[in-house]
Amino acid sequence: MSRDLLLAILDLARWAPSGDNTQPWRFEIVAPDRIAIHGFDTRTHVIYDFDGHASQMAHGALLETLRIAASTHALEASWSLRPGTPDSAPIYDVLLRAAPGLTPDPLAAVIRQRVVQRRPMRTTPLTAAQRRSLADAPGPGFTVQLFESTPQRLQVARLLWQNAGLRLTCPEAYPVHRDIIEWNARFSKDRIPDQAVGVDPMTAKLMHWVMQSWERVDFFNRYLLGTVAPRIQLDFLPALACAAHLLMRPGQALASPADYVRAGIALQRVWLTAATNGLYLQPEMTPVIFRWYVQAGRPISALPAINRGARSLAARFDALAGAEADAPFAFFCRVGNSSEPAARSIRKEVGELLIGS
Repeated sequence: MSRDLLLAILDLARWAPSGDNTQPWRFEIVAPDRIAIHGFDTRTHVIYDFDGHASQMAHGALLETLRIAASTHALEASWSLRPGTPDSAPIYDVLLRAAPGLTPDPLAAVIRQRVVQRRPMRTTPLTAAQRRSLADAPGPGFTVQLFESTPQRLQVARLLWQNAGLRLTCPEAYPVHRDIIEWNARFSKDRIPDQAVGVDPMTAKLMHWVMQSWERVDFFNRYLLGTVAPRIQLDFLPALACAAHLLMRPGQALASPADYVRAGIALQRVWLTAATNGLYLQPEMTPVIFRWYVQAGRPISALPAINRGARSLAARFDALAGAEADAPFAFFCRVGNSSEPAARSIRKEVGELLIGS
């Protein structure tokens, strides 16, 4: 295989999703039939990357996107985790083999179009065909649970309202929120452009000013109801304005990094399947991640109130899903019909993601 062909595959694969557009991977072309994916995670400075699991799921989404991209060139892609590499810096060895007559994966057509929709969507119900398609999308080992009715969406809205209160008042989360937004931007190669965040222009300007220091954030939260506008615009209203919320549940506990990689593979298949059905999607992962902390008995914050709130949130999530406290959750999102978002995160160019010669 030529280098140009490998670069073409990587050029499509790079559109895989990652938390806050971190793109926790770099590419190395090792041989004409081999690519090494050098993964990393952000656990040391991102509260939402619990033990690197969110990044590991992003690695899985990338590997699945690469496999799909390779299929458009009649190539089969298989991956293995390189022995001896640490969890925080895994290397995935990808082998490409010619497969004459291989049918391109139909999900390839929407890889670039797949996008986050953070604004309210229409409440048009899912069709029976869309439900079946989403249920089948993750593949073996995962089930899909949908919350579609108005009472169920209201329950999720209340869950996300509580979740947002924790997220926006947690001092350990502030540096993440401060750094992930690219202000005055419609597109961003390595962050989230403010025009895609989902708030109105006035709220965005206020957020920009307030988020310049934790002291401002804390003052607004304490005395000026600073969390109310973003919680309404980013969490409560969008939770009501969608067709359904979708919870992807593993059949067994996610115990190893490879388990989270496989969950990321399933996640990407759900997202791309939604796109092929004309649906947009927004991840709602913070309640899942806070629940991971609670299940592990680990504090999220130095503030006891945040940790108490997380335990309450996890219990509410369990009740919503009809799940035991130790049941594994992998991915939570909302889906629905809407117009195409006018702003979005894009990606670094392939050349910026390559290492080695």
